[in-house]
Amino acid sequence: MILFYIVATIAALVYVFYLPEKIFLGPEKTRASFLRERKDAVYENLRDLNFEYKAGKVPDADYYSLKSSLQDEAATLLAEIARLESKTASPRRTKG
Repeated sequence: MILFYIVATIAALVYVFYLPEKIFLGPEKTRASFLRERKDAVYENLRDLNFEYKAGKVPDADYYSLKSSLQDEAATLLAEIARLESKTASPRRTKG
C-alpha cells in the first residue's frame, strides 16, 4: 500500500513539474516593438485624458500637467523609435 502512495506521489510531481523540451513563448519582442506598444498606450492615455477633461472630470492644473508629461513621454518614445529605425535602415558599406 505504501508503494502505491510513493508511486502516486512521484507521478503527481512529474505531472505538475514536467516541462516539455519545446515551450512556445510567443514571438520574441524587440526593443522597437516594445517602444511602439508603449507609444500606443501613451496615445490612448492622451485621448482618454482629453475626453475626461472635456467632460469636466479633470481640473485644469491636473490636465495640463498630465498632458505635458504624456507628450514628453511620447516625444521620447518617438525619438528612440526613429533612432532604432534609422540604425536598421542605414545600409552597411563594405570596401571592395
